[in-house]
Amino acid sequence: MPKIEFNKREMAENWYWYLTGNNKEGFSNKYETMMRRFRRISRLMPGAPRCFECNRPMAGPGAWLMKIRPSSFSPRLCDVCERAIRKVEAGAEAEISMLFADVRGSTTLAESTTSLEFKSLIQKFYLAVTDVLVRNNAMVNRLMGDQVIGLFVPRFAGSKHASVAIDAALDILRATGHGDQQGPWVPVGIGVHTGITYVGAVGTKDGVNEIAVLGSAPNLAARLSSQAADGEVIISEVTAAAAGLNKEGIENRRLELKGISKPVDVRVLRLGATVSLAS
Repeated sequence: MPKIEFNKREMAENWYWYLTGNNKEGFSNKYETMMRRFRRISRLMPGAPRCFECNRPMAGPGAWLMKIRPSSFSPRLCDVCERAIRKVEAGAEAEISMLFADVRGSTTLAESTTSLEFKSLIQKFYLAVTDVLVRNNAMVNRLMGDQVIGLFVPRFAGSKHASVAIDAALDILRATGHGDQQGPWVPVGIGVHTGITYVGAVGTKDGVNEIAVLGSAPNLAARLSSQAADGEVIISEVTAAAAGLNKEGIENRRLELKGISKPVDVRVLRLGATVSLAS
């Protein structure tokens, strides 16, 4: 198949489609034409499941022969597509929901255990949280220190991505034992926010690329997670409204957040609370 080149504007348009599943006005059809051709070719490779984007098999004989694996940030994508989008330093703004899950008191935990024990705990935390994010069709944006970041973009999580993010946050509390009688095996606090965010590949002069989320919305999501106590999910009013959260009986707070000019109204969820979301 002949190689097709894209300029920066076209790559930004492609990114918007990749995140939302929608086309901007004037969207170039070069990318769609290329992918249609490639998907037809990929159908000849045996195996399943298949990449949501290119249709390559990610398991089975075809995947083994082509050395194709699932992407590091979404099991719905293959690693070939991941490398392709990391390589191109482009991105787009889109409304998404973001989930930041943090281990609470990680410094104290590290001081009270050996380094190997702490590493095992954090690894178990990573696995538990990423499993929930994957099942809820999130992109696992980053595993960093004692934090995991999940992105719920419309193309994968659907138009009700705010509701999906809230459900995922509560699932993370369950997965970390917050609903167990003996208590959680790791203390976790979570922040969830929905807003217009730049999502794209950024790199260095050495060619090291990663998928970044930039703007005031991810900053607010990070601040919310830092304010969440063990077992709490702090949700911005924007996310609560987008999800159709029934606020009756749900705790509300007004937070003064570092770097945020005005107080932020939020809702606080815990396991055991009655949570009703719009269907």
